[in-house]
Amino acid sequence: MILARRLARAALPLTALALLGVAPSLPPMSAEETVAANTVRAHVEFLADDRLEGRDMGSRGHEPLLGLNDYRGLDVRGKIVVALGGTPDGLSSEITAHLASTKDDSAARHGAIGFVEIARDPRNPGRIGGVAGMARRSAVDWVDSSGRSGNVPQGLRARLAFSPQWQERLFDGAARSLAAVRAQAKGVARPRGFPLATRLSITADSKWEDFTSPEVIGRLPGADPARSAENVVLMAHLDHLGVKRDAKPGEDAIYNGALDNAAGVATMLEAAREFVASGTRPARSVLFIANTGEEKGLLGADYFASHPTVPIGSIASVVDLDMPLPLYNFTDVIAFGADHSTVAQSVAEAGRSMGIGVSADPMPQESIFVRSDHYRFVSRGVPAILLMTGFANGGEAVWKRFLAHTYHSPSDDLGQPIEWRALARYGMLNYRIARALADAPMRPRWYAGDYFGDRFAPSQARALRRSP
Repeated sequence: MILARRLARAALPLTALALLGVAPSLPPMSAEETVAANTVRAHVEFLADDRLEGRDMGSRGHEPLLGLNDYRGLDVRGKIVVALGGTPDGLSSEITAHLASTKDDSAARHGAIGFVEIARDPRNPGRIGGVAGMARRSAVDWVDSSGRSGNVPQGLRARLAFSPQWQERLFDGAARSLAAVRAQAKGVARPRGFPLATRLSITADSKWEDFTSPEVIGRLPGADPARSAENVVLMAHLDHLGVKRDAKPGEDAIYNGALDNAAGVATMLEAAREFVASGTRPARSVLFIANTGEEKGLLGADYFASHPTVPIGSIASVVDLDMPLPLYNFTDVIAFGADHSTVAQSVAEAGRSMGIGVSADPMPQESIFVRSDHYRFVSRGVPAILLMTGFANGGEAVWKRFLAHTYHSPSDDLGQPIEWRALARYGMLNYRIARALADAPMRPRWYAGDYFGDRFAPSQARALRRSP
């Protein structure tokens, strides 16, 4: 753990909010529930304290399968690829998000040394290739002892962004103009690639700064000789956004990240405590991982998945705990990625034992499945899900308020009306899910015909798809 320096902290009044008539009152807590609630509260209060300075990373506080081949007939070896943003219509949001985020990797696999992505619609440029316009920016990435980095595909030497005017100039002297390509992309037929006449000379001026930020890992060895070499991973990201550098005098400058994601780490620790308190070791081993660098692009999870402390093939499944909202008495959870593997069966089993339902992704347009730490394991062939509290029993309104007013702001702190009993209940659910995965006779399997299983784990055994 990284020790943070002490900062002066203003005393903030806490206001108790009474919500009458929203849900039936809960019975008094048992002694066991009181211990669990106090434990997760202590974890969150420590991790969200101002003295940890917002837990910023490195600070002291911390295609082929769909029949798509745009490179058919093209030789891009030693060349710079110019790609149009977006993906073909008719794909699921999760596959669309995956393809959109791996275009530079596809270019590199075909021998390209540079990559340029331009907007499909010039009126809506958005963030192309992770770069907004031509602004200078800093990039954070991991580099291992061999000099290999995580986010730059092997062999790719440059990723570039151009202003709209320069995007058009890239097509000077070519068989088709950029406007013609965009017009074709709006139709039924997909544009085919063709060579450009433009040549680019690139000079880069970069400043490098090295720093370290640890992954924190614990392992509970399994008890079954036949299964103890397999590992179930329960993880949550520890980092947050740090300190607001341009805060005005008197303004709260610390991104405490109480719910994003001190709450997830606290319930992971509570699940670990429950394993020990049970007195019975699981059949499979259980890895507890506090990831770094999630807010910078899933960096810690990507590094661990690239350099695991156990063989990657021994990781049977992953459950990612990211930003539960214990601001209401949740009665369901959302298992992002449940459509892809049998991990969802264990989630449903654990939920039924506690009267908690498992709901479908309520916001598929957000492509959350490919936007959190567990996805770095999916891309290595490991069945994985992201678990969050659900939309039932008033949860939808709570989520919308949080995302609109609190998410990634300094107000994600201990001044929120956190229901510690609900957070402890989420911790118990995490424990029961991990226990079910660890003790199951068979390790989780990808569903037959699933895109991600076929893409990343083609040789693994499959399961027939059924409802959880």
